[in-house]
Amino acid sequence: MNFQSKKTSLVLLGATAILCSRTLFFFFNDPEGPNLVVVIGLAIAIYLLSLAAYTFLLSKFQGIKRLAVAVCVQILAVIVMYFCMK
Repeated sequence: MNFQSKKTSLVLLGATAILCSRTLFFFFNDPEGPNLVVVIGLAIAIYLLSLAAYTFLLSKFQGIKRLAVAVCVQILAVIVMYFCMK
């Protein structure tokens, strides 16, 4: 894997982490809306979780499959957090 594709993968993981974090707080009934600091903090936590899975746990996958599984880890983490917070 070359540097450019790895950089693109990490940027995509970051973007999906922010999207997943914002989506999680969308489903809670809060009249003021989610705090930006909380959304970014959770996005960082989700990103680090998926980065660990991408780097260490998913060594048997290559290319787009590896990225897809890392994004699925993010989505699964948000679903688990939603049911824990509800």
